[in-house]
Amino acid sequence: MDKLLESSNKEVFVEMVKMAQKRKMRGCKGEWKEFLTFYDKKLGTNVSDPARRNTESLVAFFKTFTEEDDLKFFEKVLLRNSNREKVASLATSSPDNDSAEQRLVRMTLEHPQYPTDFFFPSYEEGWVVTKSSKKPDAKNSKKLISVDCEMVLCKDGTEAVVKVCAVDRNLEVLLHEVINPNKEVEDYRTSITGMSAENFVGVTRSLKEVQKSLKRLLSHGTILVGHGLHNDLSALKLEHDRVIDTSYIFKYANGPSVKKPSLRLLCKTMLNYDLRGNGDPHNCSDDACAAMKLVLARLEGKADCTIPEEEQILEMEKLVIHRIPRNLRTEDLTRIIPGEFSIELKPNVKGKKTYTVNACFKSSQEAIEAFNNIEGVLEKDSCGRPQKLVKYELESGAFGTVCVCKTFSKGSDISVTKKRAIEPETDSISKKLKADETSEQQECSTECETHLKEIERLKEELSKREEEILNLSKIITALARKQGL
Repeated sequence: MDKLLESSNKEVFVEMVKMAQKRKMRGCKGEWKEFLTFYDKKLGTNVSDPARRNTESLVAFFKTFTEEDDLKFFEKVLLRNSNREKVASLATSSPDNDSAEQRLVRMTLEHPQYPTDFFFPSYEEGWVVTKSSKKPDAKNSKKLISVDCEMVLCKDGTEAVVKVCAVDRNLEVLLHEVINPNKEVEDYRTSITGMSAENFVGVTRSLKEVQKSLKRLLSHGTILVGHGLHNDLSALKLEHDRVIDTSYIFKYANGPSVKKPSLRLLCKTMLNYDLRGNGDPHNCSDDACAAMKLVLARLEGKADCTIPEEEQILEMEKLVIHRIPRNLRTEDLTRIIPGEFSIELKPNVKGKKTYTVNACFKSSQEAIEAFNNIEGVLEKDSCGRPQKLVKYELESGAFGTVCVCKTFSKGSDISVTKKRAIEPETDSISKKLKADETSEQQECSTECETHLKEIERLKEELSKREEEILNLSKIITALARKQGL
């Protein structure tokens, strides 16, 4: 840790002291304020703000810690900040000498959503941070490894990774493991993961063991590839600084930078193949290979970075189902939404009690028909897209509401094919499609709006129930008096 302390700055040290205070960490001289009383007899705790203390006093505080867990925590924070400083310095360095691989790394790091998506709590227990090599050959390494994971929903509301696959640039499998989540599972998401309780009988492989294997694979400047890679890294509790995210290096023509294309769409438009059949579960190996193929296509100049407007019509084959309660299994959605469709899970928002999926149909016409056949209250979301508030009640007795939203406007409710999409008279449809396709931030706004309506509905129901209880109470009181009780 001493070397990391020498290479860090005061700003990092201040952050570390504040973290130590929140965690009530104690060195051999006590917590931060107790340390100050011992270290500075003159000022003591009168100047307890670490930002107003000099670097020497901050470092002296860290050196009072001797417990292994405390030292590991500080080392992770220092390592994370060291890696991030190197990422920040890359933005100011000249790209003239970059290799083709490094240019895609740079494109990922410079994406406007990178700072948010890849900001991990990697100092927490259970996380692993790969160490950046200072050797020149490591910085210029062209070694690529692609990874993909499958996650299940646990009863405590968290997600746990249960399957992971890693392939090299020759598409040879380097790692393919089923992981024991070591938690009680709420939803195996079988239609997505292809996993069920039977798949874990006898499975002893732990996340910690997989982390060690991946850390070995990612040494010496290896570039990690993936699609929506921050979701995989978050599930794996792994932080790595040289990354290429295929959802960042491709974009929609004239579309917002925050809207990221799906892996399925990129395979269809850039590689000209279907990633999976409609209704088929995800396959870690296929998805990891697909992300690698997309990167190789960019490196070899076989794929452009922009998705043509006429290809974006494929996004019209989806309905967005959001505000789904966490206790509602993905398999149950097929009993609520009519038609045949596969489920594409959208990234989990930590701490949120609902989740969102895309229902992917074989054609835009099937998606339109399914939406029209759904029984629910028709309304518009905050972006003007048609959506329905759908009530459900399952055989288990569970009931609630979900929102089903079109990814396209009313003007697109026609039989649309890829061929028609490029005809001149459908220019307005393309424009509407671009205008109506929104970012995750806009979807959050939609969810808030619908949530408020649901609160009002629940208030009305509660009021009726209270009235019923009051009436029953009166009846019971009258009966009691009649019987002389």
